[in-house]
Amino acid sequence: MKATKLVKSIDDGVLNSFFKETYGKEEVENQKKRYTDATEQFISIYGDREVNVFSVPGRSEISGNHTDHNYGKVLAGSINLDIIAIASKTDDSVIRIKSKGFDEDVVDIEQYTSPREDNFFKSSSLIAGMARAFRDNSFKVGGYVAYTTSNVFKGSGLSSSAAFEVMIGNILNHLYNKGKVDNVEIAKMAQFAENQFFGKPCGLMDQVACAVGGFVYIDFEYPKSPKINKIDFDLTKYGYSLCIVDTGGNHADLNDDYASVPREMKQVAKECGEEVLRRVDKDNFVSHIPSLREKTGDRAILRALHFFAENERVEKQQKALSENNLDLFFKYVLESGQSSFMYLQNVFTTKNIKEQGLSLALCLTDNILKNEKAAFRVHGGGFAGTIQAFVPFKAVEGYKKQIDSIFGEGACHVLKIRNDGAIKVI
Repeated sequence: MKATKLVKSIDDGVLNSFFKETYGKEEVENQKKRYTDATEQFISIYGDREVNVFSVPGRSEISGNHTDHNYGKVLAGSINLDIIAIASKTDDSVIRIKSKGFDEDVVDIEQYTSPREDNFFKSSSLIAGMARAFRDNSFKVGGYVAYTTSNVFKGSGLSSSAAFEVMIGNILNHLYNKGKVDNVEIAKMAQFAENQFFGKPCGLMDQVACAVGGFVYIDFEYPKSPKINKIDFDLTKYGYSLCIVDTGGNHADLNDDYASVPREMKQVAKECGEEVLRRVDKDNFVSHIPSLREKTGDRAILRALHFFAENERVEKQQKALSENNLDLFFKYVLESGQSSFMYLQNVFTTKNIKEQGLSLALCLTDNILKNEKAAFRVHGGGFAGTIQAFVPFKAVEGYKKQIDSIFGEGACHVLKIRNDGAIKVI
């Protein structure tokens, strides 16, 4: 429909049921304004064109902390924070995307077909990379104009960049391929774009979780063709919210902390005759511990022990969710958090031991929710940033109030697991 007609349709409540289901009933009016504002911005830039509306969620890591880079197993979930796009097909080969708060990206996908090192880490490289991936996989591509806005906040471990990549492919899928491209394939193409065109050697977890939606289990034993299973489990039905707490920690100078985890795990694997821990027999590893202590150090051994236990835990969590066993699922969430703290050791950096925001947030959460059936753990890469907590509805208001009083207003983000991944809304 025409963009101006879309504005009227949104105002008339055409999308209200979608807003309620996707974002929650308390968010309907906010989302009406958000989608209307985005459409009006599209009109002001690109005119009153025939448009479609798209949405791609952010994601939260549920378990499998620091395992994917060693071909491990993860459990993730999409959330009700998302990037939305108002888009219109054009007759040329140029993709123009204006994202709220950023300069417009203009990419001629017939001209920009190979990686350019001088354009690494720029959003335009992702557009070119997605178009190249679609072509390489024999899908159709073409130009379009789009206005996007995102409430997936950056630096939170919720994968704002992966959501953007998947959105580029989501639009190409529906405008040029009649929506026939599977979302898992879009996720793989997004990883290609980020690896080859953007210049970042990321894994595949973020893209899959954003594209597929709901709770999703991913086994990276064979990373080029991971085993993916979407789990039918509705957290809200059991009366729980997913809270992400942003501790406001300083991410500066943490690159070596993050890099040390896969590096030390692979060092242990190498000493056991393999490239990654997934290829190492656990009993063989255990038998090597006496010699490994001297060769790799104790921390590397502890991190390897975390890897093996976390893989087993992810399997148990998948089973628990599939059987609607929330108590057992929460038990393993807590175990994952304890393992990350004690063995993986990614809750604070030793470079600045006075700053331990994640440790403090976990301790406070433990105290606040001690009389509730709840679960919590470090979220994402760790060292600074965020924790996650599964909080019963009746305790959310009090939990958020206490957390915000310590880490600042808005530090606690109350979310839900969203069942849909990358979709065309209209």
